[in-house]
Amino acid sequence: MAVIRASQGSEWLRRAMRCFDAGIATAVALVVLWLMPNVEQNGNDYLFLILIGSLLLPAVGELIGLYQPWRGRSLYTMLGMYTVAWLATIGLLSLLMVLLKETQSFSRLWMGTSALAVLLVGCVMRAALYSYLKRLRAKGRNLKRVLLIGKKENIALLEKKVMDIPHAGYIIVGHHIDEENTAFFHKMAAFAKASTFQREFDEIWLGYPLVQGNRVRHLMRLLAGIPTSIRFFPDLPDIRLLNHRITQVAGLYSLELNYTPLNGPMRLIKALEDRLLGLLLFVFFTPVMLGIAIAIRWQMGGPVLFKQERHGLDGKRFKIYKFRTMQLHNSETTQQAAYGDARITPLGHFLRRTSLDELPQLYNVLQGRMSLVGPRPHAMDHNDHYKDHIDIYMQRHRVKPGMTGWAQVNGLRGITDNVKLMEKRVEYDLYYIERWSLGFDLKILMMTLTRGFVNGQP
Repeated sequence: MAVIRASQGSEWLRRAMRCFDAGIATAVALVVLWLMPNVEQNGNDYLFLILIGSLLLPAVGELIGLYQPWRGRSLYTMLGMYTVAWLATIGLLSLLMVLLKETQSFSRLWMGTSALAVLLVGCVMRAALYSYLKRLRAKGRNLKRVLLIGKKENIALLEKKVMDIPHAGYIIVGHHIDEENTAFFHKMAAFAKASTFQREFDEIWLGYPLVQGNRVRHLMRLLAGIPTSIRFFPDLPDIRLLNHRITQVAGLYSLELNYTPLNGPMRLIKALEDRLLGLLLFVFFTPVMLGIAIAIRWQMGGPVLFKQERHGLDGKRFKIYKFRTMQLHNSETTQQAAYGDARITPLGHFLRRTSLDELPQLYNVLQGRMSLVGPRPHAMDHNDHYKDHIDIYMQRHRVKPGMTGWAQVNGLRGITDNVKLMEKRVEYDLYYIERWSLGFDLKILMMTLTRGFVNGQP
């Protein structure tokens, strides 16, 4: 979807949301300060710091696109971007205090508590507002009226999409079907003239195959006099798009067909998430891992760890670590574990059942070769097999492999003995890559606690 002209009607809402975020940051920080009477305040220094932080948050949010319209978009992406904006704000405030040599003037306990409280309250308030608007739109209120123009089959597809997601808040109020004759453009010219100052729609959506770009260009010249948002939904039936977007390269506009949000600064954010959370989890599970290592050594002998090469980010090889769950054996190819597999020891069966055999991969995360969340790394010969049977298979390797993933918490784990099962797993992996956000990662980690540890597969 490419936005050809930004909506001017949503500007008031963007301003309201900037004030909303600034107000929450100010109020929460002041409440935390009031609840900590032992904090020594030097004049108005605390009030000044709160004011600066509250003004910085919406400014940073504007830079990273936090205040773009969220109608029909993911809640977790919005919360992830809000988290990134707040973390960046905290970073800028910290840098400012270092430059002014004022770090000793403020209570570190207050700063840490306030930062966490603002983040939590801000996320909860945004989630509540998002849910309220979603329910409101599902009931037929707060709707945007859409007029469809384009090919008959493309218009039918757009109508179906709108009907499938009523909570997105769009309603189709009419359509003009392009029969590819000159009379159509005369009709559109008259329509544009009549709709300049008075109209019964809020947006115009164009549905055309991408090969009819000249027709879209001509239509845009005719519709340019209508002061409303016009969106072009190109139809690329022969191309599997992976979160495409419009980019400018060397002065030319291009349609990037396999874009992922995990680029540039977002990749740094995910790396920080992996290092910080990974270190906490590694320290927390160290006693458990030591106990498992002793049990394996006692019951099965050495080695304690199973090491195998896998494909990671961009297809590069790395060595993955797991606790050994099988008797020692030699095999030229990777043979997946099966039900009743004689190679799996009783202790190994317990470790696999509880996913505790995966804990050594926390070291892979700290190495920077894996992430806490991402597509699970498959055996290399499995990659060689499936890449020739599933066209989009290797797109999984555009991000680091993970200890847990969207496919795994949705039950797609263990044995994949046919192409259909693997295709479904790949679809879930690509869904994660297309919609990555910090909030989405945290959701998957929470789901892992409730449904990701216990494994019914061998």
